[in-house]
Amino acid sequence: MTMTIPLHKGEDGVYRVAQTRVTLDSVIYAFKDGASAEDIFVQYPSLDLSDIYLLIAYYLKHTEEIEAYLRERERVCEEIRCLNERRAASRLSRQDLLARCQADASRP
Repeated sequence: MTMTIPLHKGEDGVYRVAQTRVTLDSVIYAFKDGASAEDIFVQYPSLDLSDIYLLIAYYLKHTEEIEAYLRERERVCEEIRCLNERRAASRLSRQDLLARCQADASRP
């Protein structure tokens, strides 16, 4: 009997479980943190318990491949975080803008 792994890759390159918004990352990180399949099911009730067991088994058989995927996801997330921080740092805060307006208004 062949079992189908309940994963689909979105346009963003992120693997999600079955037809849910739960990412493979979430399930695997929970498992690596010591959660049982049942614990993960409680945390993500939109998943089927049998799918969680399949994902854990798939991870255990394909650890290197999944770990490479997780590292790439972490790299992309870090890149996005840095980009967002640079954008936020380049914007003036409301307080800065008000101070500039007040300074301009007090000039003769």
